[in-house]
Amino acid sequence: IPVNSGLGGAYYFRNCKGENAAIVKPNDEEPFAPNNPKGFTGRALGQPGLKRSVRVGETGYREVAAYLLDYDNFANVPPTVLVKIAHPVFNVNEGVRSTKKKVSGGDPQAVSKIASFQQFAPHDFDASDLGTSGFPVSSVHRIGILDIRIFNTDRHAGNLLVRNLTGAGKFGNQTELIPIDHGLCLPECLEDPYFEWIHWPQASIPFSEDELKYIADLDPVKDADMLRMELPMIREACLRVLMLSTIFLKEATSFGLCLAEIGEMMSREFTGAEDQPSELEVVCMEARRLATEREECSTENESGDEDVTQFQLDYEDHHEMPKGPSAYHFGFKGGSCRNPLSKLDEAIEEEEDDTEAEEEESNAEKLACPKPVNKWQPNILKLSTSLSSFSLTDKSQRQLPAVPKGTDPGNWRSANEQLPTSASFVKLADMGMETWGLFLEKFHELLPGAFNSRKCGATGQRAKQRLGTSCQF
Repeated sequence: IPVNSGLGGAYYFRNCKGENAAIVKPNDEEPFAPNNPKGFTGRALGQPGLKRSVRVGETGYREVAAYLLDYDNFANVPPTVLVKIAHPVFNVNEGVRSTKKKVSGGDPQAVSKIASFQQFAPHDFDASDLGTSGFPVSSVHRIGILDIRIFNTDRHAGNLLVRNLTGAGKFGNQTELIPIDHGLCLPECLEDPYFEWIHWPQASIPFSEDELKYIADLDPVKDADMLRMELPMIREACLRVLMLSTIFLKEATSFGLCLAEIGEMMSREFTGAEDQPSELEVVCMEARRLATEREECSTENESGDEDVTQFQLDYEDHHEMPKGPSAYHFGFKGGSCRNPLSKLDEAIEEEEDDTEAEEEESNAEKLACPKPVNKWQPNILKLSTSLSSFSLTDKSQRQLPAVPKGTDPGNWRSANEQLPTSASFVKLADMGMETWGLFLEKFHELLPGAFNSRKCGATGQRAKQRLGTSCQF
């Protein structure tokens, strides 16, 4: 039976008693996919989908990944598998019928498709139908832990099912939460996640001992290896996001942060007309810069092609920076190329008579090898303030894609251009293995400073507003 809600094609499969037994979502009927039955077509499989970092046709195996990562059914994700299935109810749009393989020896109208196959979870409501005060603290915590691990970009109330439990007498234990629809988790780069539970009172209650033990036992490397084996089609960038968010969760809970604080550190603020990077992204940006500088310095020392001291003398004589590109560059409004992340310990406001001297000293230091890590302790509060005066998504700095030969440039637009613009402050896919290892090392070292800043500014942070980016319609 076709499911009427949602933007993609989904179907209830019933058992011999006429009860819903499973829900099936073919990969070529997702939003924007060629065979979408609700008119949301126009892109090929593999192009950006509802989220820029989740491609069309790749949400199905993310549903399976969420189930596989939910060890011991900790968050209550229904069993989910990836199947090849044929049925005449599946949709095939006009013009793409010939691309689908008919099933031999069966129904002539049936076509074979790859789909996610999830056990149907009987329920009474979804979370949008009820107040949140009656939801069990443990259920909210467990779902939140999963959402953080898989960097869920679309946890809204509509994909939290609520089941009434009979015979439960204690307040707070009368309902059970069931998380579904994990197709927009594990993005290929850090996006703005959406956590419906972030402002629920349960999220501000400290984790229990059982929850802390579960988190402490998580192994992000083993998680990534397991998904590579079970889902070979999963992209390496998605696994890096999984590892990064799991490390962040483990370190944050060790520091004593609650679920709401962790979710807030991962979420972006919307100020003015643009997103600002989240606290997690700020740490990642600085870790990326430090890792790149260290790698470049190591390469220079091994090759012996450059003499740092000579460059410093040349700079003092000519008062100009080398023309080579920096290791990690962002475009800013107003034509300024100065990276605010390179001076985390610099005061936000300085005396005017000291500005020129400090800038010359800073420019000279950029030419030398990076200082030891313990001298790069970040000040996240200062950085967040300084970033408010910059635009990290200056459109004038964005490169346009090449137009294919023989195509009218005025009529051709890439899938990325057709999608709403969304800032991507941190990309993980373009790092080599050595840089990725250095990045994780620096990421570990920078986290305590970020957590300290969060604790110091927790009162002010709670009052800030953010713009939701849920895909619920």
